Amino acid sequence: MEMKKRINLELRNQAPEEVTELVLDNCKSSNGEIEGLNDSFKELEFLSMANVQLTSLAKLPTLSKLRKLELSDNIISGGLEVLAERCPNLTYLNLSGNKIKDLGTVEALQNLKNLKSLDLFNCEITNLEDYRDSIFDLLQQITYLDGFDQEDNEAPDSEDDDDEDEDDNDEDEDEAGPPGEYEEEDDEDDGGSDLGEGEEEEEVGLSYLMKEEIQMKTTMMIMLKKEVTRRKKQRVFEGRRGNEILKMKARKRMINLL
Repeated sequence: MEMKKRINLELRNQAPEEVTELVLDNCKSSNGEIEGLNDSFKELEFLSMANVQLTSLAKLPTLSKLRKLELSDNIISGGLEVLAERCPNLTYLNLSGNKIKDLGTVEALQNLKNLKSLDLFNCEITNLEDYRDSIFDLLQQITYLDGFDQEDNEAPDSEDDDDEDEDDNDEDEDEAGPPGEYEEEDDEDDGGSDLGEGEEEEEVGLSYLMKEEIQMKTTMMIMLKKEVTRRKKQRVFEGRRGNEILKMKARKRMINLL
């Protein structure tokens, strides 16, 4: 599905200025650029465009309230200065699985003063020597890189916050009382529109399933990151242990020679 059509589907008869969350994962961008997203989405706080074949952020609109931006599994290799210009209040940025190769590209993120969490997992830049220390030195405003802080403490799960929001919504619904007495009137008013509602429910159901798939992929990626980090630590430990054994053997040889 093209990005522009996907945006229209996600709106579900809402005005763009009413939308706070927009998930466009796995749709098709237009020649590697953003299409159908404009400045009218001024209340947007969460935007996900994972695996949409993006190569450029040049057409990203001004989204001053945007806090979280998911851009994983695209083909972005530069042009990150656009983010500070148009999304100055970002706190979370996921660029994992892109074509980020060097520190010079990431340097453009220094102007994102509120950025706390950055994800570059599975980018070529992670192969650089002292990658983590270099990023933390370059972007001193961030707390978490690839899901861990400088002391290798894992970032808290953002789903906890989502659960709290859902609890608050449930309380609001309880206070509103049972909707049963109003449902019959609604059914009478909408008597001739069963087909349209069915189509809309099908579209909403498709969107829900896609979000469920996204959440599963995110969970799998987090688990993969943990395993990669564990193996890296194990290799470092084994390397140090091996060096100590070699030193001990060298000392014994020296003693024997003496």
